[in-house]
Amino acid sequence: MNDQSVFNPAGLEVEQPETMPHSIEAEQQLLGAILTNNDVYDRVAAILGAGHFFEPVHARIFEIAAARIAKNNLASPVTLKAFMEDDDGLKELGGPAYLARLAGAAVSSFAVRDYAQMIYDLAVRRDLIRLGRDISARAAKVDVKSEPREQIVEAEQALYKLAEQGHTEGGFQSFLRAVTDAVNVANAAYQREGGLAGISTGLIDMDKKLGGLHPSDLLILAGRPSMGKTSLATNIAFNIAKAYKRGMKHDGTEGAIDGGVVGFFSLEMSAEQLASRILAEASEISSHKIRQGDMDEKEFRRFVDAAKELEACPLYIDDTPALPISQVAARSRRLKRTHGLDLIIVDYLQLLRGTADNRVQEIAEISMGLKAIAKELNIPVIALSQLSRQVESRDDKRPQLSDLRESGSIEQDADVVMFVFREEYYVEREKPSDDRLDEMAAWQERMSRLHAKAEVIIGKQRHGPIGTVELSFESQFTRFGNLVKPWQQDGEGY
Repeated sequence: MNDQSVFNPAGLEVEQPETMPHSIEAEQQLLGAILTNNDVYDRVAAILGAGHFFEPVHARIFEIAAARIAKNNLASPVTLKAFMEDDDGLKELGGPAYLARLAGAAVSSFAVRDYAQMIYDLAVRRDLIRLGRDISARAAKVDVKSEPREQIVEAEQALYKLAEQGHTEGGFQSFLRAVTDAVNVANAAYQREGGLAGISTGLIDMDKKLGGLHPSDLLILAGRPSMGKTSLATNIAFNIAKAYKRGMKHDGTEGAIDGGVVGFFSLEMSAEQLASRILAEASEISSHKIRQGDMDEKEFRRFVDAAKELEACPLYIDDTPALPISQVAARSRRLKRTHGLDLIIVDYLQLLRGTADNRVQEIAEISMGLKAIAKELNIPVIALSQLSRQVESRDDKRPQLSDLRESGSIEQDADVVMFVFREEYYVEREKPSDDRLDEMAAWQERMSRLHAKAEVIIGKQRHGPIGTVELSFESQFTRFGNLVKPWQQDGEGY
């Protein structure tokens, strides 16, 4: 943040400095404390930069002092004098003697953090004033090149850029604090008496393998086309949103005690198409029938009832195509602030945009960005991913980690990598001709064994076992479900 306008279009009137909020005294006290005791700088460096100072001379003093301290050199009125003797601004304030006055008037270094926060807050206020004036001036100036919709996007981006600067958390924490947090998590799991540590996906066997969806985890759900990646993701989103209950959590904060608020970035399908899929699952009417309008009155009533029931589900869909990873982060933060947020799903990773020119670097930037969002918002992020064509050339079509497109970074950043695999899809395409009776009989037996079954292969899990989860798959409703095992047919288990 500096004293320049955020947009700074040509022809804008420069604001009068005296109208801008500032505190020269706070700046003087802070600089005096730094020049007296250089250790103070480390306590404010995470909050303040030279651009946050209102008085330009103060900004230059801070900048030179910071550069010297960073090199383990002393920053004092005597050492800074050599660098600032020819500074015209300092001459106006009394020359090098002003540096000595700053150090002499400094109060206890105990309050420097408060002074730093005050200087930062005032700088943000000045930037907000400039941004407000800038938005007003640009809106007033009718220009064919500058559409109002574009102005809104630019203004929103500038506001979120401003909002995301100056996070003062972070840095090192003591092992005691880390251990305390770990014990609290273990205690919460113990209180659940062996229940899930994370959010339930609604798929029992998958929950057992993963322990639910854990905060700050990046989960990659990969598969070849037609395997059902999007269907599984929408099923999980629907199950979590449908189960949402708000209340007091174990740690004493208010939030989701069951299910959660889901943000779904659908870069491939429109929001309406995604909603149709979820409605097909909920109403048990074929998605093909819904698209064709081929429903009888009873089915249509069931469809409308399902839609009414889903109205209250906290599932939010963003179907903006080719979204930059920075916008995914900004929109997720906004959703968390306005409605709460417990899970993000991105369909799919390769359709996001980064800033790198090289595709491999761009994918690395996207996967790192998704992991950063999961950690910052403390929620699980499920990102769908494509698999390379080399799967098709193998006899065993089961995917593995090396099949991930641009796999290095995705595999590295992910906490969990899962593959959706439906063998039925491949066997169906191996149907022999009708005159080969033996082959046809073997094929039909194999098809009946594989029919309506799917596998989710967990290829990597940072905090748990790898292995395969078997699920049921009803293609007409694009619905994955819990697979009833032979020993559970008598009504036990599920």
